[in-house]
Amino acid sequence: MKKKTIIIVTIISLVLAFAPLFIKNTSTLTILCNVLLYIALATSWNILGGFAGQVSLGHSAFFGLGALLTRITWIAGVPLIFSLLLGAIVAVLFSLLIGSPAFKLKGAYFTIGTLALGQVLFATVGNIFSTSSTLPPEALRNYDLTPRYYLFLVVALLAFVTTYVLTSSRFGLGLKAVREEEDAAESLGVNAFKHKLLALVVSAFFTGLAGGAFAYFHVGYYPQYPFSPVWSLDPQMMTFIGGTGTIIGPVIGAIFFVVLKQYMSLNFGEFHLLIFGTLFILVVLFLPTGLVGLWSKVQKIKLFKPKAQEQKPNV
Repeated sequence: MKKKTIIIVTIISLVLAFAPLFIKNTSTLTILCNVLLYIALATSWNILGGFAGQVSLGHSAFFGLGALLTRITWIAGVPLIFSLLLGAIVAVLFSLLIGSPAFKLKGAYFTIGTLALGQVLFATVGNIFSTSSTLPPEALRNYDLTPRYYLFLVVALLAFVTTYVLTSSRFGLGLKAVREEEDAAESLGVNAFKHKLLALVVSAFFTGLAGGAFAYFHVGYYPQYPFSPVWSLDPQMMTFIGGTGTIIGPVIGAIFFVVLKQYMSLNFGEFHLLIFGTLFILVVLFLPTGLVGLWSKVQKIKLFKPKAQEQKPNV
């Protein structure tokens, strides 16, 4: 990571770390929690969908499994850190279970297959856990938003740093080669299956971890809800808006998404869903490189813009 980038990331991290000391408004802190959650989700999805080129619509399965296992074990008395890790590990094990057959499908078939997988779990969990999950009275009395905020911050930072380290390594170059042309990458000695499977595992781990943080954050919700397709579609939308296959793109996309969604839902009600759908289509059609790509184009235009010739003073 470049020195300038390290300094910027460090400063932003410190500002976010001290934010709860100065922000006393719970609504603002809740919005920040949502931003950090979506940064973690979009960054996790980008590892598989952006760098490996495997567009998944089934990440809600990993998110839901992380939330379900964390919620059940934590309420049962297991320490939170172990509950979070258990939820993430179960998400990883599930990704390994479905990874081999899923990667035999390519292109749109892989995307449709992952969507079907997520929908199967959505229906199954809804039938098994049909009642609302609420915190015990003791947990409700001691509920504090600040530790939830810090948990989201840690998950988002871990996902961000891991993505950079992974994609900046030799393995990351292999991932990008597989994304661009799988057969050509195989001919050069890159094991496409191994690269895609590891990308899926890392992506599933952080998605499951984010699901666990979500379960710790909410007072009450239906266990089926984290398995909803929205948890697959929203991270994908954020990544496309910010810029797929980039480090900073999912972060920018998540911030843009949450802020705009908050504004739209307050001012346009249910119509904000239609607006977001239209925005996503426009980005895919006319801005495939996202906001990061747009900024790069603007910088290039400024860089190559000829300087105005200085006029010599008349003697």
